[in-house]
Amino acid sequence: MTETILSNALVVLEDRTLAGSVLIRDGLIADITEGPSGLAGAEDCAGDILMPGIIDLHTDNLERQVMPRPGARWPSRSAFLAHDGQCAAAGVTTVFDALCVGNLNFDNEDRIRTFQDGVDDLTALAGSSLLRADHFLHLRCELPAENMLALVEPVIAHPLARMASLMDHTPGVGQYADLARFRARKSVSGGTSLAAIDSEIDILQANRARLRGPNRRALLDMVAGHPMVLASHDDETVEEVEENHAAGIAISEFPVRLGAAKRAKALGMTVIAGAPNIVRGGSHSGNVAAADLLAAGAADALASDYVPPALLEAAFIVADSGLGLPAGIALVTAGPARMAGLTDRGRIAPGLRADLLRVRRSGGLASPVAVWRQGLRVA
Repeated sequence: MTETILSNALVVLEDRTLAGSVLIRDGLIADITEGPSGLAGAEDCAGDILMPGIIDLHTDNLERQVMPRPGARWPSRSAFLAHDGQCAAAGVTTVFDALCVGNLNFDNEDRIRTFQDGVDDLTALAGSSLLRADHFLHLRCELPAENMLALVEPVIAHPLARMASLMDHTPGVGQYADLARFRARKSVSGGTSLAAIDSEIDILQANRARLRGPNRRALLDMVAGHPMVLASHDDETVEEVEENHAAGIAISEFPVRLGAAKRAKALGMTVIAGAPNIVRGGSHSGNVAAADLLAAGAADALASDYVPPALLEAAFIVADSGLGLPAGIALVTAGPARMAGLTDRGRIAPGLRADLLRVRRSGGLASPVAVWRQGLRVA
């Protein structure tokens, strides 16, 4: 039997905070008591905040480690370990690696290779002692992509595939609804002529008209019967939300319009908003501000999207805005756990996994001091 006592902490419980101590036994939370522990060997947290480990339902961070610079591809397994280390250092103890399944042509083939390598690497590393965080697969399925179904079929039954999102990044809809913004972004990032960009838009929109419907139906049939949470992505209209709800999709991920998020909530769906959107004070794509979703009661969880440290920072921004510490922290812990069906984590309560994060605040900032996964110190 192994025991760890974390004493003299501000413990963030689901509905309140408690100045107290937490006893960890054999990787689980055994007891929570008020006040300093007083037991020999207790670790003094010096009044720091003790919260559940963060659960990130959607992160593209692996792609950034695989391609740290354009054209400079890093060895995939080393990239995966770097990604894992960054997540753990940010206090993320459960990671849903969002890997791109399907190529719309304005994304290059590197993302498909990252998906295939990522599945292989996680399969190999999951049984080792090298990973600091728990990792699951989040399959980002591009509905208008020619190759999406062929790519997703071999991994749909993977034991770590726990979430799939139905995506459509065609210019003119969703995240890229603003074609003028899309053209400007493409022109700056790729140095492409406007004529070439317009030709590409025409091709992609034609592919969407031809493929989205059949691919969507086939994908929904394919995932039926698998223990996988389904999410829609970049919902723009009430009609899209209603279509997704009718198909049994329970989560609206990163809705781009407030009306879509409100309709999702009215239908009993849960909503994921972007933590970077909170930290930056708005969407980098000109879509709805996550703060507005929260103010309207139309967001249940935050995901890092592309910056793992954004989760902790965003949770405290929300807490300080008037929501309070338990509710702010729940957006990155208990909320995601419920959405993913993870009943063994996300809260500090007896019998749950001792996935914990010690946080120190100074000058309005919050910084991880220590991270435990199943009672073992990982950062």
